[in-house]
Amino acid sequence: MQALKQTLQTWAFALLRIPMILFCTPKVIFLDANRCEVKIPLNYRTRNHVKSMYFGALAVGADLAGGLFVMEAIKASKKNVGFIFKDFKADFLKLAKGDVHFHCTEGAKVKAVVNECLRTKKRANRTVNMWATTPSVSGDEPVCKFTLTISVKEQA
Repeated sequence: MQALKQTLQTWAFALLRIPMILFCTPKVIFLDANRCEVKIPLNYRTRNHVKSMYFGALAVGADLAGGLFVMEAIKASKKNVGFIFKDFKADFLKLAKGDVHFHCTEGAKVKAVVNECLRTKKRANRTVNMWATTPSVSGDEPVCKFTLTISVKEQA
């Protein structure tokens, strides 16, 4: 039930702020303080010409796998904090030929960067790692690995 609530909150945010995310119809599979798992279905909206997931849709999934941690940490702080991704690196290991699950287990690291920003009153950056799997095709074997730098700053 919590995953459904988080999915609906993500869709509402996406509809109002970043419609591209909603276009990919992500679903939050699991989210707690340390681990996030988001699924993006392989369908006509997310598929490329070779019938695997388009790299833009893969970027959306990686964005969410780390971004949901940031949004939760900001919400818990009750402060006006903005965030962006400062850089993005992707290693495409295999074609993603099924629904893709995006994983991040660095929730504590993300919370720490938000706390650092609030403590120092300065912009803070942290690099976070994620990976993607296609359970229906290749089990837990990663199809992509991502490294994103999250940049947070308290807003006036």
